Amino acid sequence: MTRRSLLAGSGKALLGAGLLPRAAHAGEAPVAPVALARCSSYGAEMHATLRAMFDQIGGLGRLVKCKTVAVKINLTGNPDERLGYLPLGCTTWTNPDLIGAAVQLPGKAGARRIRLLESPWKSAEPVQEYIAAAGWDPAMFTRAADNVEFENTNFLGYGKKYIRFPVPHGGLLFPAFDLNHSYADCDVFVSIGKMKVHVTAGITLSLKNCFGITPCTIYGDGAPMDEPSRLPLGGRSPIHVGNRQPAKPAPPENDSSSPREGGYRVPRCVADLVAARPIHLAIIDGIEAQTGCEIIGPGARHVTPHLLVAGTNPVCVDAVGAAVMGFDPMADRGTAPFETCDSTLCLAEQLGVSTRDLRRIEVIGARSAGVVFDYRKAGVPRPRGGSLSDD
Repeated sequence: MTRRSLLAGSGKALLGAGLLPRAAHAGEAPVAPVALARCSSYGAEMHATLRAMFDQIGGLGRLVKCKTVAVKINLTGNPDERLGYLPLGCTTWTNPDLIGAAVQLPGKAGARRIRLLESPWKSAEPVQEYIAAAGWDPAMFTRAADNVEFENTNFLGYGKKYIRFPVPHGGLLFPAFDLNHSYADCDVFVSIGKMKVHVTAGITLSLKNCFGITPCTIYGDGAPMDEPSRLPLGGRSPIHVGNRQPAKPAPPENDSSSPREGGYRVPRCVADLVAARPIHLAIIDGIEAQTGCEIIGPGARHVTPHLLVAGTNPVCVDAVGAAVMGFDPMADRGTAPFETCDSTLCLAEQLGVSTRDLRRIEVIGARSAGVVFDYRKAGVPRPRGGSLSDD
């Protein structure tokens, strides 16, 4: 697929891009190619497709050999929620087959240790128990490679102290974050996002997936002011609404007089996080997903884009992801999908993470402009595993 055809297929063509503010640190930003592929189903086809995509972006060996790999998965919402009869891995959660491949392939490429990380909402429950409640067998991951570990990063977990991650250039919302040790005790950080729209942030892909790395013991509702709580006592609504500062000694936000609304705060928090804790490999699960909202609820609809996106720079990856969802990655507040929020892509670009401009991003793999799956126009989904000729 050419960058020109991808732009044309999205139907947006960078309208009004010349009116956007110049990215403050975009000149410092690296640009990396993005692999884009059609994939009709999970299982063997997906495994082979993902392996080929990793080869297209330079191979996993150079990235993970003899290293500790941390993989942030996406388990948004409760494990007992369903959209109809569909399993969570086909709607809101990263699919377990894709997680298994993201463990097995780095393992075969020589990774020394692989940690699966998640912060289930306001919970200190082990990740293994959380996924078991959804009907998943944790052994499908521990058997996929040697030295596979799990950690709930909502609190200290197995660590003895939180690690501070400063945000380059001082940050947009926070100057630094105090995070679980697993985000520092790794050589390679992987974010696997689900291809979904998001009520607060417009879209949720590999960047927004990192919102959940903030521990609720510090940034949550019930955290004491003078020190982190021992266990999570509430969700991350303070980041959304700005009704309080993080627990000490974590740094407070830069400007306590800034807007107290989620559409301003959440995108800035995400951009700060991915600048402070860089993502080395971003993967978007768009084989099956949902549209309408990011969690199970009214308006949620199952969709089957049959797509995978991967690359070594999350802004480049999410820019391509946004385009194949039918959105213009150069859009900003007031334009779909950012009608009521600022663009995380734009803000991450301002911090120098990378570019969202498709004219500068090499897209490898898919060749047809028909790859675009318009999330706003998605009607009745096709049967699971149906022919790609229906796209």
